[in-house]
Amino acid sequence: MSRSSLRNIMFGAAVIAVYALPPGAHAGGGGLTGGATEWTQLLNNGELVSLVGQSTTQIDNQIRQITQLAEQIQNQLRIYQTMLQNTAQLPAHVWSDITGDLARLQSVVTKARGISFSMGNADDVLTARFKSYADFKTGLPSGQSFSSTYRDWSTTNRDTIAGTLAAAGLTAEQFASEGSTMTQLKAMSETSDGQMKALQVGHEIAAEQVAQMQKLRGLVAQQMTMMGTWYASEQANRDLAQARRESLFDATAPSPHGGQTMEPRW
Repeated sequence: MSRSSLRNIMFGAAVIAVYALPPGAHAGGGGLTGGATEWTQLLNNGELVSLVGQSTTQIDNQIRQITQLAEQIQNQLRIYQTMLQNTAQLPAHVWSDITGDLARLQSVVTKARGISFSMGNADDVLTARFKSYADFKTGLPSGQSFSSTYRDWSTTNRDTIAGTLAAAGLTAEQFASEGSTMTQLKAMSETSDGQMKALQVGHEIAAEQVAQMQKLRGLVAQQMTMMGTWYASEQANRDLAQARRESLFDATAPSPHGGQTMEPRW
């Protein structure tokens, strides 16, 4: 495989992780097998050439934007909590804004899981395609792969959110989709206690997402560093092999002169 092809796969894999997987995969559905098929199709696309060198910056920017949005929602919900403490119940137009913030928070969670799922999928595909990548030491604890580490992150994130909801007497199913979330929020808006509960839950989940996104950003950075090191090592081996081949073919043949002349002796 050529140098440009290897580079395209390494950088293209990471960019597609954020932007090219279908919505079902972003939500964590479809499983690794279906995702791997999608990856294989995408990685064979010649348009990956245009993605060279852009992936690390784009992924880092995506995670930073998600983190900033979670922080903004967290701060805004804190303001609403203060407002509610000073009034019997928040008016409908304010609650409408809160509903929008909580819907965006749900989107933050979904996007974070999508990045985790997709980057883990990239690790699976590269492991399957390149033996040198599969044998490369990642430096992760207990011999884990990046794929399994992303799954652990996603599981922890999901369980933490479920625990926050359970502490407020709610279930993850009630906030599993946009439709059920809106129905639940509408019911909670009818009383001040319900409004405060929704604000508290939203604030805690937003705070948790800020912390989890920082961990995810560190994990992505570690993976990209490892991928870069692997690529450099792979290319160094190829360059050395090429240099040896060139040296072999450029070597000067032994001179035919200077030895004993072969001539008939009568």
